[in-house]
Amino acid sequence: MRSLTRRRSDNPHRVTWHVYYDDVRVGTIGERAGVPVDVDQWQWSCGFYPGLHLGQHRYGTATSFDEARAGFEVAWCGLQPNIPDDAFEEWRHSRDWTEQKYAGWARGEKLPSEVFSTMMRCVCGVRFDSWKRAESYDHRGHIYAAERQGIRL
Repeated sequence: MRSLTRRRSDNPHRVTWHVYYDDVRVGTIGERAGVPVDVDQWQWSCGFYPGLHLGQHRYGTATSFDEARAGFEVAWCGLQPNIPDDAFEEWRHSRDWTEQKYAGWARGEKLPSEVFSTMMRCVCGVRFDSWKRAESYDHRGHIYAAERQGIRL
């Protein structure tokens, strides 16, 4: 059975706890920063993205850590039964993809969208190199005809 666990954040400026449901980070409990001393000093947030819509998230403030933890648990008990299992998978997929992206950048690799390419796709469906005159000349007629008909490329 999955349960909630807390892990202390490495934030050196204020006490913050990350709350996990199995391996999915579902919220935080922490000290508030920059608030007057006469207001609640703790805050909690319950929800995760991607997976849940922002309107599904729950937030609150409290005077103490124990009160913030209790507020979080009440919000989680109300939210958790309505969360579909694929929401957790969506969050895991995003986490894994982000880790792979940063690992690739650390190795000096680029994402496909960051690699300069002169390749184009003609309206006839053929991929060609726009910098190779022989290849691009064959498709110029198709492209100009499509533009005259108002087809956006």
